[in-house]
Amino acid sequence: MHSVIRLFVSPPGRFLRLSILCVPLCTSLNLHAADDNFAKVEIKATQLTDTSYMFIGAGGNIGVSAGKDGILIIDDQFAPLADKIGRALAKIQPGAPRYVINTHYHGDHTGGNGHFGQQATIMAHHNVLKRLAADNKLPASALPVITYDQHISVHFNGDTLQVMYLGPGHTDGDSIVLWDDKSLVHMGDLFFKDRFPYIDLDAGGSVGGYRDNVAQVLTLLNDTTQVIPGHGGLATKADLQRFKLMLDESIAWMQQQLQAGQSLTQIKAQGIPAPWKDWGWQFVSEERWIETLYQGLK
Repeated sequence: MHSVIRLFVSPPGRFLRLSILCVPLCTSLNLHAADDNFAKVEIKATQLTDTSYMFIGAGGNIGVSAGKDGILIIDDQFAPLADKIGRALAKIQPGAPRYVINTHYHGDHTGGNGHFGQQATIMAHHNVLKRLAADNKLPASALPVITYDQHISVHFNGDTLQVMYLGPGHTDGDSIVLWDDKSLVHMGDLFFKDRFPYIDLDAGGSVGGYRDNVAQVLTLLNDTTQVIPGHGGLATKADLQRFKLMLDESIAWMQQQLQAGQSLTQIKAQGIPAPWKDWGWQFVSEERWIETLYQGLK
């Protein structure tokens, strides 16, 4: 990930707009520090196909479709970055986005909704609308206006985007977005490249469901599919397979500890199996990953 993101105020959790204080994963910073960090963020664009791009900035990675039908974006990071994202989009093609797809409700993926939703139609799973609507501080423009239960197809710029809900995983409302030709998939936070994922158990997330969702996505890809993770650099199917192996081995290890009657303290003292020890990061350390596995599987 670009160095700017390590400064970011974007742990994957339930934080909206400028809030960086409300998730245990966050470092407690004041709003002045938050403003300073947002001011330093650069939006980096990488072209993936003739009409698609990946934007990295602060928070969840953004997928972009730009072409004859206009602009569609997948996720929109934090509210203070909306103008920067807009300027980055203008370098590709003039005009405001017509559509926004939210992969889930967390604020590092939906913070720009209030800005972009003034002109764009926002779509997401039913549970994303439910959770965003529960925040009475959000403007109406920040809320999805098209929601779905399992699946919706979006025909745009010569591509068909399959927007799919696979069941509880990272939260209870995660979608992936798969290009019909399998050239590209946006995973949302069902994929953290080369790092332990954040699974929001309090928002309906599921450890087993998360792993099963990743397994299902792998059956839909081919070896050349470009994979946009929720966090981290552009990835491949092989990267996603390695991530799935980490999930499999972590879950199997924790199940063994639970069957042996080990306490959380004893399990933490033992530590995660050696092949995955370096997957801890700023917001999901080895200790927090162990806690997530324990709470999600016990």
